[in-house]
Amino acid sequence: MNVEKKRLLMPIRLFLCSLMLMSVAQAEDPLPSWADTSPKQAILDFVAKVSVPNGKDFVPEQDRLAVFDNDGTLWPECPMPFQIAFVIDEVKRLAAEQPELAKDPMVKAALEGDFKALFAGEKHDGFMKIMALTHSGMSSDEFSRRVQSWFSKAEYPPLGTSYGEATYQPMQEVISLLRSKGFQVAIVSGGGVDFMRQFSEDVYGVSPEWVLGSSADVVFKLQDDVPTFVKQASNLYINDKVGKSVRIYQQLGRRPIACFGNSDGDQSMLEYTTIDNPYKSLGVIIHHTDGQRECEYDSKPPFSGKLITALEEAPKRRWVVVDMKQDWEAVFSGQ
Repeated sequence: MNVEKKRLLMPIRLFLCSLMLMSVAQAEDPLPSWADTSPKQAILDFVAKVSVPNGKDFVPEQDRLAVFDNDGTLWPECPMPFQIAFVIDEVKRLAAEQPELAKDPMVKAALEGDFKALFAGEKHDGFMKIMALTHSGMSSDEFSRRVQSWFSKAEYPPLGTSYGEATYQPMQEVISLLRSKGFQVAIVSGGGVDFMRQFSEDVYGVSPEWVLGSSADVVFKLQDDVPTFVKQASNLYINDKVGKSVRIYQQLGRRPIACFGNSDGDQSMLEYTTIDNPYKSLGVIIHHTDGQRECEYDSKPPFSGKLITALEEAPKRRWVVVDMKQDWEAVFSGQ
């Protein structure tokens, strides 16, 4: 091959090489839905440091625990948390089967979407009444069937998809990355534990025993000679704020080294994860800044997920704040 021909082919070869390198880089990117900004790099750096043997920040696999809030962190909580959507739909179903229920003012408020009435008062007695109606007085198996039936049919209105498909693609990628590096993943949410356990394995790959949430009493009995748990409305434990850290300590028995949340309700477990941890740790806050692809809120959320004090503490604690609008190339799968 003469010199002139070699000279002409050189740019083509360089171009093809660059395409190959780009393809390899894209194929190896474990977080393709994340923009190439500092939060993505912080997550990748952390995972690399704690999983490289003999490194100064290496963490043994048995101590690699990551905890995730659910509503607003793994999937949306606007226009309302998914469990509340289930409650409203369940009230509608029950009222259609038992018309006399509609005479109750709180059932009527639920049917009309009057959340002001439902959440009036410090203890939200109206909402607690319809929670009792839809979550207690039945066996755990019957409740599971009701949730699974709803989850298989209901649609998330903003997307027109099933609720299971309305998860944040960037966070699914984080879960996959952590698992590939030997992390155990747990969900620690204010949502009802019996509710979340019906879909956690299918949606997130998180088995039921690794789901921590709000709960109430159950009564064990032999019903027609069948071991049965009957759900009660008493002794409600709200798994929020400091309660999340308590539940992690009591039920998991291991301190997390990575925590992902989105609200002040997650601040306690962010603190438990990152302050004075003997291992290198990571705290991440998902900040809802994208009003076009999802919802924009912090101090004034549409329903839940207020973010004020945790956001103020983030610089001091070196928590990573993810700007959803700037740091996520896609919010949902297929975007």
